[in-house]
Amino acid sequence: MENLTNCDEGLLQPAVCRACLLASGAVPGRSPRGQLFSQERPAAQPSGLGGLDAQDPAPQPRTPGGGEVWLLSGSAPGPWTDGRQAAAAAGAMPVGGLLPLFSSPGGGGLGGGLGGGGSRKGSGPAAFRLTEKFVLLLVFSAFITLCFGAIFFLPDSSKLLSGVLFHSSPALQPAGDHKPGPGARAEDAADGRGRHREEGAPGDPAAALEDNLARIRENHERALREAKETLQKLPEEIQRDILLEKEKVAQDQLRDKDAFRGLPEVNFLPPIGVENREPADAAIREKRAKIKEMMKHAWNNYERYAWGLNELKPISKEGHSSSLFGNIKGATIVDALDTLFIMGMKDEFQQAKSWVEENLDFNVNAEISVFEVNIRFVGGLLSAYYLSGEEIFRKKAVELGVKLLPAFHTPSGIPWALLNLKSGIGRNWPWASGGSSILAEFGTLHLEFMHLSHLSGNPIFAEKVMNIRTVLNKLEKPEGLYPNYLNPSSGQWGQRHVSVGGLGDSFYEYLLKAWLMSDKTDLEAKKMYFDAVQAIETHLIRKSSGGLTYIAEWKGGLLEHKMGHLTCFAGGMFALGADGAPEGLAQHYLELGAEIARTCHESYNRTFMKLGPEAFRFDGGVEAIATRQNEKYYILRPEVIETYMYMWRLTHDPKYRKWAWEAVEALENHCRVNGGYSGLRDVYFIHENYDDVQQSFFLAETLKYLYLIFSDDDLLPLEHWIFNTEAHLLPILRADKKEVKVKEK
Repeated sequence: MENLTNCDEGLLQPAVCRACLLASGAVPGRSPRGQLFSQERPAAQPSGLGGLDAQDPAPQPRTPGGGEVWLLSGSAPGPWTDGRQAAAAAGAMPVGGLLPLFSSPGGGGLGGGLGGGGSRKGSGPAAFRLTEKFVLLLVFSAFITLCFGAIFFLPDSSKLLSGVLFHSSPALQPAGDHKPGPGARAEDAADGRGRHREEGAPGDPAAALEDNLARIRENHERALREAKETLQKLPEEIQRDILLEKEKVAQDQLRDKDAFRGLPEVNFLPPIGVENREPADAAIREKRAKIKEMMKHAWNNYERYAWGLNELKPISKEGHSSSLFGNIKGATIVDALDTLFIMGMKDEFQQAKSWVEENLDFNVNAEISVFEVNIRFVGGLLSAYYLSGEEIFRKKAVELGVKLLPAFHTPSGIPWALLNLKSGIGRNWPWASGGSSILAEFGTLHLEFMHLSHLSGNPIFAEKVMNIRTVLNKLEKPEGLYPNYLNPSSGQWGQRHVSVGGLGDSFYEYLLKAWLMSDKTDLEAKKMYFDAVQAIETHLIRKSSGGLTYIAEWKGGLLEHKMGHLTCFAGGMFALGADGAPEGLAQHYLELGAEIARTCHESYNRTFMKLGPEAFRFDGGVEAIATRQNEKYYILRPEVIETYMYMWRLTHDPKYRKWAWEAVEALENHCRVNGGYSGLRDVYFIHENYDDVQQSFFLAETLKYLYLIFSDDDLLPLEHWIFNTEAHLLPILRADKKEVKVKEK
């Protein structure tokens, strides 16, 4: 009975003593309060030191190191505490919880507590001991952290009630119609539900919860199996695996360098549809001339105040550089190249070309956004080459493409979001769901990288982006949807957040355009696109009580009835893909595009400035209106005008030219300043509050799309050209035409 001896000698902690007594069966009698040990306990001794307590409490239990032991419930016997009577009279440790708030009456209620006593002077927080104050502060801090976490990371609580208080029905389908409409699953219709589900979740909440738990268990078991397999390996095997992985990475790096050891000869094909004829209608001709004048105003001020830098600050009249580009310069120059060419601004185009030849340098020791550099710089250079045939643009595009290849050096081949161009070291945004890559970023490389292989004769670029598809096709999609986050190390989804706006948008756009750009031979891309659109229509697209069709966001099974300005590109996407839709759905997708265009026009029309906010909502009794201050800004974005352009080209409905001209007038009235064009901080406020940035995409996208709306259809016809997500032009790759002669090595 060694344990019992130790107990008697006071060497063990109370919890251990009780445990050993119970284990050995030596359980003494119980007090009326159910406490172990006898009622004979030493009384507390009077204190001669004064202070907070009138007398010292009974001796407290201590570890061998001298630290006090806190009891979770009940009181310790004998040497550690007094009995009930002694506790009440002399301030012994009460029977209670860890915190004073939960102590028993015998311990003095709130004033009693750990080793404290009922005789403590005062019973409020001021009488707490230092340790008690620390515990309370810790609990309070945790509560505040939880509250802030709920504010920033959970969907609005109003979403939970939206299906009851603010009814919104699925788009383009009457409430009473339970036929399996476009995007609905047949089994849903058989149950009489179709797409008329709870607004809060795409499916049954209990089933979704069970699926999530099952998925968590599966991932946990997989991680345990992998860890067990690793532990069972001999040290020599582990070392060999590490060396093999290092060798693989080294081979990838050498192969990347081989990709730029000289470019093959190219048979440049003259571009189709670049003849810039004046419109026959005088009024349209005048409006198009006005848009060209806007481009000149933006370009001339950039040249005057920020030449060679990334962007212009039109109020301050100085340069502006975003960290997205690292130390690479000239974002506005490269972004504007094809717009200058299309508008016939030949002198400005030659000026920009000379700067690219002499100053565009990618040998920088800086971290860049792979996504932004790809769509603006690689896309801009490719477009300039295909329009002009100038070899410098092809050379620079391939050179930069090679610099981006190390971003793909991850276990899954899903690229990093950020890359140091000199060291080749990549990482992801620290805020992105446990180090995940973002769907809209790694999914928006396909068009440019396919053209890099086409122009360089090196298949490595195409292989990298095709591997992304391979990874995606192996993954289970929740409700057929693509979450916005994917971990590049594990190759598994991160946080279950789905959006057709920010973080997700251009992934879907590039699926459709990959099929179109392949001369409609990439059937895998077509299937992925229409499967995704069907899931989006089933689970995300809704119609407000006022009749506006919108695309909500899906966060862990709950719908957030918010639509971003970025999401407004989807109207044009749906219309562009209508021609290849499954049988009988072409007209439906054209109408869906028109509905989205109307909703986005309303978001513009319901502001004072007649320009749209960054995001607008459909809950709380409002429709197509921004309700949060951090969603009321406009940064010269193009997505709404992009949809107008596609809808005009595909329908020739005059309202799209009317709406586009309304946007031109709003830009002139509220965004134009002496030094260029500036974004606005609040489109609902009566006075302009400028953000002092002329974004490079204003020249690349917004003005280009406006110019095309007021041009004839034979300028850049859609059957010959694809626009990347920065509105840079890429020709359709015809199966019967080869531009590159691959040299034999």
